[in-house]
Amino acid sequence: MLYIIASIIVLGFVSAWIDKHYKRKLKQKIESGEVIEPAQPQKRDPECCGMHEVCEKESLLAAVSKDIEYYDDEELDRFKGRQSDNYNADETAEFEEVLYTLRSEEVAGWVRSLQLRGIELPDSLKDEIMLIVSERRGNT
Repeated sequence: MLYIIASIIVLGFVSAWIDKHYKRKLKQKIESGEVIEPAQPQKRDPECCGMHEVCEKESLLAAVSKDIEYYDDEELDRFKGRQSDNYNADETAEFEEVLYTLRSEEVAGWVRSLQLRGIELPDSLKDEIMLIVSERRGNT
């Protein structure tokens, strides 16, 4: 048992030494221009809902203006503050009617408009909308 613990400790020291040695060599190569410094991965914005064609901060729709754009759907304003799981079939049909009259490139903007107006989508439509937006992303 003592040999196992000693082996683990020695292995830890050896790996720490190798890591330090590797980082020092890499730093020297970067400074000499032999190797280009790797790019840092971009962190995902926690405020992005994923339903935009591009994240809100890069979107022309949201970044330039916070103005609400209506898609001939003013009647949906009465659902402001309603939870997404509290819609009946007739109310969901109203959202579907608007959705099915939109062009695929308008869907992300419509969802953004609903968010700005404080209107949650019915749960039953979320998957379909995500599919439309993801297909649109794949085609652009």
